[in-house]
Parts: sequence; C-alpha cells; structure tokens
Amino acid sequence: MKYVELKEGLKDFTLFSLNDIRLLDEQFHRRRLNEWQKKNYIKKIVRGYYVFSDLKMDENVLFEIANKIYSPSYISLEMAFSYYGLIPESVYEVTSISTRKTYSFKTPVAKFSFKSIKPDFFWGYEIKRYGTKTFKIAEPEKAVLDYFYFNSGIATRREFESMRFNNEVFSRLVNLKKFLLYLNRFHQKALQKRVGLFLEFMKNA
Repeated sequence: MKYVELKEGLKDFTLFSLNDIRLLDEQFHRRRLNEWQKKNYIKKIVRGYYVFSDLKMDENVLFEIANKIYSPSYISLEMAFSYYGLIPESVYEVTSISTRKTYSFKTPVAKFSFKSIKPDFFWGYEIKRYGTKTFKIAEPEKAVLDYFYFNSGIATRREFESMRFNNEVFSRLVNLKKFLLYLNRFHQKALQKRVGLFLEFMKNA
C-alpha cells in the first residue's frame, strides 16, 4: 500500500490503528508505519494509534483522541471546567475519567491523564458532536462532582477560592436540582458535606 492510498482510505479518521489499515490492505506490514513516521507523514500518539501529521489539532480533536486511546472514558475535571468556561485559565492537560486504572500519556500532541473511578460512578456525561465526529464529556454538574470526589482535601473557603470558578457561569450552567440528585447518587456523607459548603460559598461569592 502506498501512503496516498492510506491517506485516501482513512481520510475521515481522526485517529487510526494498524487494524484500521489492515481493513484496507490485509497484507500491510507494520514496518511501513515506521517509514512513514520518519518521513513525518504520520505521528504515533500512543502504542497502536496514529494520526496524520497534517491533522489540525484543536480542543474537539484532542477530546476525541482522549476518548479513543483509553476507553471507556470521558473528559472531565479541569479540562471540562475550561471547556465550559467555569475557570479563566487555559488547561494544557487533557483530563478524563475512566473505569480503567489511573494512567497518563505524554504524546506529541498533548498530555492525556485518566483518573480511575468505580463503574457505579461512570455516568453524567454527554456526547458532543463536531462536524461528523463526536466526543464524550462530563456534564457541568458531574465535572464538579468528579473534581470533589478526587480532591477530598478541598473543604475550606480558601480552597474554594483557589478553584477560581466564575460564579455567573456556574449559576447559568449548573442545574442545582440535577447537581444535588447526582451528588446523592455517590452515597458519601463526607462528599455531601464538602459540596454543601462549596454551594454555600458559591451562593455568597
């Protein structure tokens, strides 16, 4: 298989694997991947996954890549805060939640990190569409709860202030009824107490 044939066959793929290539050419040899990497035609993201070097990287593309290189997973925590405009800072690590073990990848395009959560708590995300592609990201309510779940030491006014949440955006995006319903699904009194203090702080911020 020639590179131009690969490019045409997988032109609609954000991320592709050796198996994807072999659906086009059963006899394809993986050494061609090394050759194409040396020529900068393709980039290896993580073991077994590649992108075309001319792929335009943006937030949506990075989110789709995160979902695929470590599945099942969804975008959450600080990256979700940035996506929704809850915090003023740009976030340079693509943070996700997964039912698999906690793991991180440093890749040519970004650093991807995944926090492990119990399958019972793997919910509260939605599928966002961009063009013909999609990615999974936590709803605003779940992103906040995921953050408190994984940061059990956050419980004081000073720590809430350090989160730098935009109160106006929080009030507009977070459905309080849904937020409390989701909170109760964790069945953790300590979490409920800390989140209750946070809500009181946001109300008076």
